Amino acid sequence: MSVEPVLYAELTPRQFRARLAAAPIAYLPLGTLEWHGEHLPLGSDGIQSQGFFIGLARRVGGIVLPVLFAGPDMRQDHEGREYYGMDILSYPDAPPQQLVGSAYWMQQELFEQVLDSIVQQLVRAGFRIVVAHGHAPSVCAFLGRKIDWENKYGIRVLTCWREDESDGFGIQTDHAAANETSLVMALRPDLVAMENLDPDPSVPPLGVGGDDPRVHASAERGRRSISMQAERMASLLKQTLAEMQKGDSCDEPPDRD
Repeated sequence: MSVEPVLYAELTPRQFRARLAAAPIAYLPLGTLEWHGEHLPLGSDGIQSQGFFIGLARRVGGIVLPVLFAGPDMRQDHEGREYYGMDILSYPDAPPQQLVGSAYWMQQELFEQVLDSIVQQLVRAGFRIVVAHGHAPSVCAFLGRKIDWENKYGIRVLTCWREDESDGFGIQTDHAAANETSLVMALRPDLVAMENLDPDPSVPPLGVGGDDPRVHASAERGRRSISMQAERMASLLKQTLAEMQKGDSCDEPPDRD
């Protein structure tokens, strides 16, 4: 059975026109190449967001962009070296250390300029809804431009965060801990290496922020998160499309005899 193509880079112009006409939604995965513990791949942020978006696009419609792997994050100078993100938070109350493989940091201002250019090009291509999710600082920067883009282009700008993520079943709500580990287990189990973590529960995993994945992560938990949030986002996107279509019909001039 053929799989419905939803990845922007793989669509022919005919496929692109059809998908855009059916649902003018662009999904932008905000990723990194960043330490996600010894047990997860360095591209975990993009793997999760793009994987979630692929399923959502096949359910609701729309087109999934390539992963944007660079993004902003915390930055700290220490003893003549620069540290970013989880380098700074690798262990509580410990000096920063450069974690293996992290190569993604971009200045906030530059990242916002990149986002501005991407959104402008998506509007030009005909998209009317832009959904982005992934690396938390990147999502925050994206949300910071929401009002400007909506006012300037008349589009809708969304992410996958909820007001309350305390139940642990959101999409990318920790760092390489129970939530993200469970999501990668569900989406790409072949990339998860739990055996790389120290089995001693008294030894905290390096560069992991949130509930201990050795205790709380599972593929079943990841699938439950994806199912719950896909249902919620599908409802939100369908409602948004309906509202935009209704607005279009109200803007049309009345028929004249």
